[in-house]
Amino acid sequence: MHDEPGINELFDLSGKVALITGATGHLGGAMSRALAEAGASVIVGSRMQDRAAAAADLLPRPGDAKHLGIALDYFDACSIERGVAEAIKNAGRIDVLVNNGYERITADWRDATGDQFNRQLANATGCFLLARRIHAHAVERGGGASIIMMGSMYGIAGSYPDAYAGICMASPAAYHVLKGGILSLTRHLAVYWAKDGVRVNCLSPGPFPAPTVDSRLMERLQAKSPMGRIGQPHELKGAIVFLASNASSYMTGQNLVIDGGWLAW
Repeated sequence: MHDEPGINELFDLSGKVALITGATGHLGGAMSRALAEAGASVIVGSRMQDRAAAAADLLPRPGDAKHLGIALDYFDACSIERGVAEAIKNAGRIDVLVNNGYERITADWRDATGDQFNRQLANATGCFLLARRIHAHAVERGGGASIIMMGSMYGIAGSYPDAYAGICMASPAAYHVLKGGILSLTRHLAVYWAKDGVRVNCLSPGPFPAPTVDSRLMERLQAKSPMGRIGQPHELKGAIVFLASNASSYMTGQNLVIDGGWLAW
């Protein structure tokens, strides 16, 4: 019992370095704040350097945490290499990766072109290349890592047509394929990388629409939820710290769903 870590120690990220992509977005901002509040030095990744730096400057800095913004584009393999190299040069190492970056598509099954569909799926390519680079870094330094992919309830279930009818396009078919693929990628990498001390898990949010979404759609999504409401960004903070920290040290290849009970119907 005297060697058992306490709960505060298990969730503590002090001294750790976390890289999170898409950190300037609706959910990415809350998750990056959670990592910082738990003590991690956070490297904010965005396609635009100025946005990344501005977001990093706003993060809380408990203890000796030092935050940094870097340019990193999922659609450019060279950008991924440069971004990771810059992060390691400035922070010394990367212990946690939150693969949250994502470029959305603005066409559904009715009119999405082949090029649009393929570009949507290219998000998964970027996730894979970045995860593989962090795995290589972890093996090189011998320190292990926690890699967190971002899935979605729509990677598991289809959407309700009546939720979108008459308001906006349906949830894009390419998005469902992308997020389903991310779940499979999570499981695949987890079993290959486990012996290297690199854990790979997935966090799948349910209905967490941005405030700019049509209020009628908000109402319909709420009606589909057992809790009768949509999720708030801060409700992912506990989950992301759990997956990033030693609190989940015996967990890999899993998908943690935070959806207000949506998939329990």
